[in-house]
Amino acid sequence: MRRILVVVDMQKDFIDGSLGTANAQAIVDLVAEKMKSYDKADIYVTRDTHGEDYLQTAEGRKLPVVHCVKGTEGWQLHPQIEAQADKAHIIDKPTFGSVALMEMLREENEKEPIAIELVGLCTDICVVSNALLLKAAMPETEILVDKNCCAGVTPETHRAALATMEMCQIQIG
Repeated sequence: MRRILVVVDMQKDFIDGSLGTANAQAIVDLVAEKMKSYDKADIYVTRDTHGEDYLQTAEGRKLPVVHCVKGTEGWQLHPQIEAQADKAHIIDKPTFGSVALMEMLREENEKEPIAIELVGLCTDICVVSNALLLKAAMPETEILVDKNCCAGVTPETHRAALATMEMCQIQIG
């Protein structure tokens, strides 16, 4: 079975930028190390991507912190992550979950069975959104989230998201 790694939003703004946390900074080396255990062609990386009008969007009105504006320093992937990413597998997403990623992986799963592992930021927003999208699209596919390679907005919401995913039959490792 082909193993796929999805690296979610390991970008400057979420690590040490406008929405950065010490917990996010603490997982960078772990995520970079995990990426080394996968073939580069089997790594998909998402990038939270907003426009200059972010504060006027539905998300921006609820989270009024400008972040991940396309082309800015904060939008960039962490250098350790970008160095191991295949440019063809970097997916810009305008919201929490990526329908484009889900469709790409569903197509791969139709060619040959895959197992999907997710890591990244933030456990309680974008990781859980993508994990649930993938599970809904491919209910028989093994989906795993490595809790040690994820960080939430807070430790409490990280644990809550892990519990939610586990209840939805996503493996937590």
